[in-house]
Amino acid sequence: MGLLIQLGIFAALLALGFLAGSRAERKHYASIREREAALRHILLVPVRRAPTRSPCRAQLVCGSVVIGMDYFKMTVAAFVNILGGRINAYETLVERARREAILRMKENAAALGGSHIFNVKFSTTNLRGQNNQQSGCVEVVAYGTALLPVRLEAGN
Repeated sequence: MGLLIQLGIFAALLALGFLAGSRAERKHYASIREREAALRHILLVPVRRAPTRSPCRAQLVCGSVVIGMDYFKMTVAAFVNILGGRINAYETLVERARREAILRMKENAAALGGSHIFNVKFSTTNLRGQNNQQSGCVEVVAYGTALLPVRLEAGN
């Protein structure tokens, strides 16, 4: 009887993790799509040098995010890890984190009046919990150089 109760609790936690995690992920993707549409005017240019010769100034901009997986995905990922193969749960986690980091970088550039971000780079870290155990969290940092309009000083 005790084994059935433990299995029931495990199944309930899996179901709760699946429902809550799916809902949170859908809301996050909706927010990402909405913000991507609003910031579409800020271009990411994958070159090392500024793509313009017009007068402008440059400034480092960055965006970082830490996103964690829900209980259901962590459990499924653990099973897939034992058997081998692609872990889709981690792939969607990293994609959401990358897109969110880009958006935060673009928001940083928009606040400064930037129109382009060039030389964009990414840094990814798998965060660990207590006793160096994998936590199911990933940090992604996106950084680049924003082109900003030149501010003319009074009297020039």
